[in-house]
Amino acid sequence: SHGSFALKIYEGGCREIDSPMHWRWRYICIVTSIKINDKNRKKMANDNHLSSVTCYNVTMKTHNYYNEFFELGQQKMNFSFFELSLPDDDPVYTLKKVLEDLDFSSLLACYSSKGRSGYNPIMMYSLVTYANMRGVRAVDRIVELCERDLGFIWLAKGEKPKRDAFYDFKGEKLTGEVLDDLNYQFMRRLEKEGLVTLKELYIDGTKIEANANRYTFVWRGSINYHLARLLDMIDALYTRYNALLNEYGYGEKYELGNVQMFMIEGMDKVREVIKKNREHKLTKHKKLPNNTIIEIDNCSPLELLQLQIDLLKIAEGEGISFVKGKGKKKPGLQQLYEEIEVCGKRLMGYKQCFETMGKDRNSYSKTDVEATFMRMKEDHMKNGQLKPAYNVQVAIENYFIVHGYVSNDRTDYNTLIPVLEKHRKAFGDVLKEVTADSGYCSEKNLLYLKEKGIASYIKLQDHEKRKTKAYREDIGKHYNMTCEESEGEKYYICHDGRKLHHIRTEKRQQEGYGQTFEVYGCEGCGGCKHKEKCLYKYNADKDQDKNKVMKINERWEELQAKSHANIQSRKGIINRQTRSIQTEGHFGDIKENEKFRRFNYRKEEKVYKEFMLYAIGRNINKYHRFLHGKLKKFEGKMDEKAA
Repeated sequence: SHGSFALKIYEGGCREIDSPMHWRWRYICIVTSIKINDKNRKKMANDNHLSSVTCYNVTMKTHNYYNEFFELGQQKMNFSFFELSLPDDDPVYTLKKVLEDLDFSSLLACYSSKGRSGYNPIMMYSLVTYANMRGVRAVDRIVELCERDLGFIWLAKGEKPKRDAFYDFKGEKLTGEVLDDLNYQFMRRLEKEGLVTLKELYIDGTKIEANANRYTFVWRGSINYHLARLLDMIDALYTRYNALLNEYGYGEKYELGNVQMFMIEGMDKVREVIKKNREHKLTKHKKLPNNTIIEIDNCSPLELLQLQIDLLKIAEGEGISFVKGKGKKKPGLQQLYEEIEVCGKRLMGYKQCFETMGKDRNSYSKTDVEATFMRMKEDHMKNGQLKPAYNVQVAIENYFIVHGYVSNDRTDYNTLIPVLEKHRKAFGDVLKEVTADSGYCSEKNLLYLKEKGIASYIKLQDHEKRKTKAYREDIGKHYNMTCEESEGEKYYICHDGRKLHHIRTEKRQQEGYGQTFEVYGCEGCGGCKHKEKCLYKYNADKDQDKNKVMKINERWEELQAKSHANIQSRKGIINRQTRSIQTEGHFGDIKENEKFRRFNYRKEEKVYKEFMLYAIGRNINKYHRFLHGKLKKFEGKMDEKAA
């Protein structure tokens, strides 16, 4: 009967269950689903271990769900792996399809033919790529998914690589060049399928926080300030050294001459700024930046070391012994020796800081010396605090990231040409047009595009200002004057009808290119009623005899005019719409949806690999959406306002 069966479970089975909670659930099921006779009820009531168990005497479903789920011993399920299946539209199938057509020679070349063979490198690449497709970048999480997730198990064919294998693969075997090669192969496939043309690029950048402490900063201005004080201390030590030689006659006795303080180029400007800042502090004015580039390469602490050698020579000859320890007075020679030692170490430290920082930036982090402190939009302190970060650039076409570039430059000026050079080396001279925002507008960049025959759709820095009435009515600017030419001479006519003739030509050498300025001036501005509006910062008391002079970089003006005309055209408006949607859409998705706001690795090389793996994963996800009709090419709308 049911009653005897229940008692049998109660009398024998419950004692074998380790968990009291499991026993209580079983007992509740028993007392609510079957009828227990009086004899057994009395026995159960006498048991002390049942006193804390509530017996529900209510109507419940007779189906025993608890015993179905909590089987005794939790028996292991036996099934065939092939009975489980992924959805037919899972991105892992698209990934496998893409990888089958790639040439992995560059990756396999990083492996040695000697020793034991590890995990299949193609399998390892597929795992880290699929992880980035799923938004997973942490190695420990990938290891866990290889044991539990069906897609990872299918790619790994049941193998379970551990964290050491992934770290070795990502750190040693997988290089930035390999990632670029595999990504460019995928781009050529997209070109054959008509998804990209590789003839147009939409470029934009963002700043992503580095894996570094936010407060381990080193500033060029701070080093310059402390270096100036250190040089003053060294100069005083040189004076004491010369006085020591002359006072005791050590110079003639040991054939030692007076020494002169070495000079460091740029320190005069540093001291001038320090002096002005001290004055500004008294008047509560804003502090001036002191980021002068110091030519410290010619400064060698060996000169200080030579002074120490000379002092040891004097001490040995005079029988002066150096002492140490509490209660012992050091001789003046030893004190001078030790002060020179301290200053030499500080000088070496400052020199090392300048070498680490280089000439292209004014700060770095001690945690990640290749990261630069930049102003981020995510301001957790709400005070404009700078954070160590990297400047990440992407070149996009039809939602696909064609190129990635990581730099520690705070601005975008110097990042455009490296990205375009990568495109030229990878695909040849096929690029026809480039669209970017005003952060890339510089004479160097526009000149490069002109020399390479690439159409510039780059917004000018004064794009919005050109729309204003004040810009069009500024009579002091050359673009609001009449330009004429007579007998081969070019001149301007000002608002008062006076001529500004060509005076001279000035040339400046910038990094990588030269600038040429044509200087125009008026012979006499006496009696002009428009001086106040025409001359810059005109003072009626001091500038009565001042004449109008203006410098014009005609090549720069021509490049700006061409780029401005391009972005104002119908195609330029569509290109700006496309750039805003595709490039900024990528960054919005990366930072907000994927929460990719901080790198996991340090050093620029590892940071670039981390971002490119993520970019390749995004590209395959986009390709998957194109294949399944979930994404279409953006054509642009003329009725929408371009950014």
